[in-house]
Amino acid sequence: MRQNKLKFLLFFLLLALISFKSNSNEIDYNPSSEVINSFNKTADSIISLLTIEQKASQMLSTSRSIPEHGIEMYNWWNEALHGVARSAKATVFPQAIAMGATFDPDLIRNTADAISTEARAMYNIFNKKGMRTEYTGLTFWSPNINIFRDPRWGRGHETYGEDPHLTGKIGKAFVNGLQGNHPKYLKVAAGAKHFAVHSGPESIRHSFNAKVSPQDLNETYLPAFKELIEANVEIVMCAYNRLNDEPCCGSKSLLNDLLRENWGFKGHVVSDCGAINDIKANHNFTISDEESVAYAIKGGVDLNCGSLYNLIPKAIENGYLSEKDLDKSLKRLLMTRLKLGILTKVNDNPYVGLNENHINNKDHIKLARDVASKSIVLLKNKNNILPLSKNINRLFITGPNAANVNTLLANYNGLSPNIVTPLEGITAKVSNGTIIRFNKGVDLISDNNRMDWSASLAGSSDVTVAVMGISALIEGEEGAAISSAANGDRNTISLPKNQIEYLKKLRKSAGDKPIVLVIKSGSAIDLSEISKYVDAIVYAWYLGEQGGNAIADVIFGDVNPSGKLPITIPESLSHLPEYSNYNMDNRTYKFTNYQPMYPFGFGLSYSSFDYFGLSLKKNKIDIGGSIELNFEVFNNSNIPGEEVVQVYINDMEASFRTPNSSLIFFKRIHLDSGEKKKINLVIDDNMMASFNEKGVKEIEPGNFKIFVGGSSPGDRSKELGKMIKEVSFTVQ
Repeated sequence: MRQNKLKFLLFFLLLALISFKSNSNEIDYNPSSEVINSFNKTADSIISLLTIEQKASQMLSTSRSIPEHGIEMYNWWNEALHGVARSAKATVFPQAIAMGATFDPDLIRNTADAISTEARAMYNIFNKKGMRTEYTGLTFWSPNINIFRDPRWGRGHETYGEDPHLTGKIGKAFVNGLQGNHPKYLKVAAGAKHFAVHSGPESIRHSFNAKVSPQDLNETYLPAFKELIEANVEIVMCAYNRLNDEPCCGSKSLLNDLLRENWGFKGHVVSDCGAINDIKANHNFTISDEESVAYAIKGGVDLNCGSLYNLIPKAIENGYLSEKDLDKSLKRLLMTRLKLGILTKVNDNPYVGLNENHINNKDHIKLARDVASKSIVLLKNKNNILPLSKNINRLFITGPNAANVNTLLANYNGLSPNIVTPLEGITAKVSNGTIIRFNKGVDLISDNNRMDWSASLAGSSDVTVAVMGISALIEGEEGAAISSAANGDRNTISLPKNQIEYLKKLRKSAGDKPIVLVIKSGSAIDLSEISKYVDAIVYAWYLGEQGGNAIADVIFGDVNPSGKLPITIPESLSHLPEYSNYNMDNRTYKFTNYQPMYPFGFGLSYSSFDYFGLSLKKNKIDIGGSIELNFEVFNNSNIPGEEVVQVYINDMEASFRTPNSSLIFFKRIHLDSGEKKKINLVIDDNMMASFNEKGVKEIEPGNFKIFVGGSSPGDRSKELGKMIKEVSFTVQ
């Protein structure tokens, strides 16, 4: 094998110096040592009975039955990104990027708890029927906690956004909700993917080499994974790509040294599907498939999504691998099944009673609607045109996404009998005295209609609601986003040209009558050209089965919008570096040199929130000390609402590159009209420290600035009406 072992040993020894702290009080799955010891003994006993061929058969994603030892067939591949996916009917929750936009870990934990309830219920039903195919099991390859570093990445909407802190907190909540907190058994097993440094381009995902500095690796790409390891996530999926020349699926320094030895990961590692084959075929890292198998298993990959682990006996025969190597990986897989209570017969599993009554029930449907409504981001509201009156006389609904189911489902989705489009939600919301007209008006990405009269309906309507944007057919995974011209990625972040032209026609027809633009997207859309043509902009993501109701709730004021952008919306694609460059310079709100169209953390409300009384208990501290921050948030409007309080920090005098600002705290709070709440926060040395060029967290003496408000700091936030308060202190 072509490995630079010394290089990687030194590289990851640096990582061992890094300490991360979790401030979450969430309870995670954490069985006692007695329980683990019992499972260990059972796993060892089973392994002692198996032949090499039988052991190998259990390390494939479709694990075969071994009747003589009571082992049933099990398929490890299951998906639950935003609801149980590709299986029986299930509640379809909003896509992951929308979950990130809620900035609400408690809500997302409840969502994941509902998902795992449905998953267990389905498993019980499938088990009684003897069904053990893909998507009938309890090991879920979700969530995707890669950092959405570039809006061109088609799979970005599977993530929680561009910020490591937000991603870590939302991801941890999702894992806790999926896995439960029973003292013995996992509810389901969650899987953090794709480890590590994986976010496009899709066209070369099987072969690219992510060149990343120690600083960027530890500052951006690894923290969320570390957070989920602390939450006892049971599965980690290794990525297709190489990281600094070494294939991730088999990297000893990445999977064994860092993940297991340094971070203390106790679960199992699964390859992304086909990634073991890539080691030879696409990375040219080995000279035979048997060598690839040995590299992966010795490096720490326990489960092969694919078929190459069928070569395990041959790899052992040729001396690439030992049976001891095999046993180590197999034991981790057996431990997962024992934790789930599905390897041996048990009579104390608390989840066996879940059934069809727990699937897509009223509580879960309501929860899906709540998540959707809390994720919607109001970007523009000229002259407070929103909320609309339900008694409006004439309403025109138009646009390619008004009745488009794909923009609700996104990808890695389930199916529900309760899917509500924006057209249906809005129609249900208005009064019986409202005349409603609908015309699609324009196709999603192309328009062959030369006789276009639909735009004229805007002129004879009191308000036009145009539901536009893109869909998961345009942005998504290689091979799945069939309308993408770049293997799932986007070559442009503009709204499709035919939609822009249609908006111009709508504005000309409507005259001074308002146009409400609803954008359906899982990523940033350049709105700089079209903003002037519309009076309100509602960013509505891919909202799941209740998306149409949630959009109507916000547009007509039954829900006060409170979502915040988990991404930056740039003014132009030209502001971004080369897509394949994994250096973080000029990426995300933390490092960009450009003013965005809409900044990370931004979102308007029908309420008006003021921040005041910002103070520190002291303005000078020693290195290693902490400082107490106090402030109040006041709703000075007559409308109750929810605000996402955000706190950012900036080291202004470091000798190395530091972020423009870094999110260190956020909290969703509800404020009645005229209500104010006090926020007290202790900012510790971990929040103050930044990563230096060696990838080690460091605090140097100097001046620091803290920013508090309802958006990330910057001139653009101020231009959009977000008053960000700031205060300084000195570390000496």
